Amino acid sequence: MTALLQVKDFHYYYGKIHVVKGVNMEVHEGEMVTIIGANGAGKTTTLQAISGLLPALGVRGEITFNGKNITSLGGEKIARMGLSQVIEGRHIFSKLTVHENLMVGAYCRKDKTGIDKDLERIFKLFPRLKERLKQLGGTLSGGEQQMLAIGRSLISNPKMILLDEPSLGLAPIVFREIFETIKEINEKEGKTVLFVEQNAKLALKTAGRGYVFQTGEVVMHDTGENLERDPEIRKAYLGG
Repeated sequence: MTALLQVKDFHYYYGKIHVVKGVNMEVHEGEMVTIIGANGAGKTTTLQAISGLLPALGVRGEITFNGKNITSLGGEKIARMGLSQVIEGRHIFSKLTVHENLMVGAYCRKDKTGIDKDLERIFKLFPRLKERLKQLGGTLSGGEQQMLAIGRSLISNPKMILLDEPSLGLAPIVFREIFETIKEINEKEGKTVLFVEQNAKLALKTAGRGYVFQTGEVVMHDTGENLERDPEIRKAYLGG
């Protein structure tokens, strides 16, 4: 089976600093896959390179999405191909309303009827966004901003969503709600999901498979369940 996303012998350099060192990974259509690892392991760099947010000059190796080489493409072209990223820290437009933020995500779509249907679908996933439709993004709580960032990604109607640290800065009850919705997006909406998450326990319980990054390399990959049971993973990331 051909993977929807394939990363082959991927290296990334910030100048002379070798940050990611020969990563190989793949995500199949309909999967939910996580990347875990310590800070500085190359997780965010890998996601940003996949979605075209980093200069291609630093890339070595090959990244393919839906059968097409996207290694040297910019973020806009990659987004139009159906790959969308929710970046770390949410980065919603604080001076735009919730509705305006969502419409930014639909900038490359022309099908108004489809956009309206997808808006209603997003409001079912995140009812609070509908309640706050005319409210400025900057006045939302952290959890609501994360909902808005995910909704903005979804309205582009992507085949695959990348999420970078979706639980960052959120209270436990809020990030559990966010993860339940991400799971629903994967299972009921059929969206392929690849996410980086510092909360390894939550990540491995949510994902079907996981990759463990260490100092820029993949040191282990397996099902989420097997990784959660692995003694070394438990010791390093799950508190024993």
